[in-house]
Amino acid sequence: MDNTHKIATVHKYVEAFANSDIQLIREIYAEDAVVEDPVGSEPHVGIDAVVRFYEGAFATGARLALTGDVRCAGNAAAFPFKVIMEGIDISPIDVFEFNDAGKVVKMKAYWGG
Repeated sequence: MDNTHKIATVHKYVEAFANSDIQLIREIYAEDAVVEDPVGSEPHVGIDAVVRFYEGAFATGARLALTGDVRCAGNAAAFPFKVIMEGIDISPIDVFEFNDAGKVVKMKAYWGG
């Protein structure tokens, strides 16, 4: 899989937050996806659990803004961003791992500095 697809997926992810678009989340993630946000928390396993997680995130009104370039290597992409939400100051780095079909199969969010 080329880096263009990985980078486009990251931009779709940011767009999903901008529009509270749960269908875009379903498009990005694989059926067997695992989301660990933040790293060390209980993972959300399977697309239904992942969707519930993002429905909760969207309900907060959070928006995302990339703060650097998407970095790609192997089957993964890492990207820094800022969460835009009143009273919150988080600048995580997320890592997406992709399956052979180009879907995100694993996401880890690193919140610590």
